[in-house]
Amino acid sequence: MTPPETPRLREMRWWDIDPVLELEKDLFPEDAWSRGMFWSELAHSRGPEATRRYVVAVEGERIVGYAGLAAQGTTPDSGYAAVGDIQTIAVARDRWGTGLGGRLLTELLRAATAFECAEVMLECRVDNVRAQKLYERYGFEAIGFRRGYYQPGNVDALVMRLTTTPDGDFAAGSPSVRGTEING
Repeated sequence: MTPPETPRLREMRWWDIDPVLELEKDLFPEDAWSRGMFWSELAHSRGPEATRRYVVAVEGERIVGYAGLAAQGTTPDSGYAAVGDIQTIAVARDRWGTGLGGRLLTELLRAATAFECAEVMLECRVDNVRAQKLYERYGFEAIGFRRGYYQPGNVDALVMRLTTTPDGDFAAGSPSVRGTEING
């Protein structure tokens, strides 16, 4: 039996929205993003004024994961984007435990470094322990809760944060964030 190929990461494009929506609805049936939400995010992901980075993980012709980051705000004294916000990370169920979530997260942290973010924030469902453990391995720390954040299920979100190292990188807990390769 041939082992499955390693998914390759590439920039998410508009033609990826439909397969991403299928995966989104499978993984997040109660609070799945809409087509319009993905279109809106991708509209800010290209060109010199880009503030978003969205990637897909492709295995053969199948999208088996996706992730996105938004960079927002600036600090007057440093010129850095104040915050990178991880909007979404998802991995197909049959690829859980393969390290793909870590690869997607590493790519988002690489993008946060490129956007010159001083910190990265995210919200994670309080009942998603698998994701929380991944984020903790990369150095994220829980800093609070958002009550009833995920609707319509009224599920709380755990807010987590990662700050840069002194050299402006997000390498804490991750294998060579700067060395991640991506095609796109």
